[in-house]
Amino acid sequence: MPRAIFTVTVITLLLQACQTVDQPPQSGGGGADRDRPLTIRVLTPARVEPGAVGEEQRRLIADLLFEGLQALDADRLLTPVDDNAHARFMRVLAYDSDNELALEGLQNIVLRYLALSEESSRRGQFDEAEILLGRARFVDAYHPDIAKTRRVLQAEMNSGDLFFALDNREFSQRTAAAQSQLADIANQAKQHRALFLITAPNDDLARWMFSIMRDAVAGYRLRGNIELASRTSIRLRLPSD
Repeated sequence: MPRAIFTVTVITLLLQACQTVDQPPQSGGGGADRDRPLTIRVLTPARVEPGAVGEEQRRLIADLLFEGLQALDADRLLTPVDDNAHARFMRVLAYDSDNELALEGLQNIVLRYLALSEESSRRGQFDEAEILLGRARFVDAYHPDIAKTRRVLQAEMNSGDLFFALDNREFSQRTAAAQSQLADIANQAKQHRALFLITAPNDDLARWMFSIMRDAVAGYRLRGNIELASRTSIRLRLPSD
């Protein structure tokens, strides 16, 4: 090999050996903290040495994917900052930018946030729905379903239905004030012939809420559904005619 070519080759290899790939900044948000504004923290980037592909790296990627899927199933989507699905999938992509499972995992995070946003919209928890929609956009601003979920939120806000955000502490303690509020809501349901949607952290509380409402309008048949959610709320869906 001519000396000039050999020198260029050595320099190229040395330059390649000095390169590192930095992991993108990690982020916070999701799971049990989905009612709080999204905060982004930058963690120490993972450093990946080119040419280090081997059995050890394959095991690391497999572990990260497994942990990421576990976090996804537990709704640890963007939080906690050091134990969430997004961070693990992004770390896998720092090692292998075309990893199909990691790319699919990111899309599943977006879909989960969109589903949670639509649930919050249906319950009248519009601020929470907006936060969740923003987190989906943070993960993938170009996801095609984001616009659809935005339309769902807007439609629910414009529905004309009655939404009641209730104090979790008051209702968990089943105070006289909570009972009075339930009686008022029940009378509004009767007046408007509305269907109710009760959401509460547990089934026992939800059924207690319904029993208070039923007793407040004795002789009138209240109709509706009960769902479990982290926040306590009631929606009265008004008839369309």
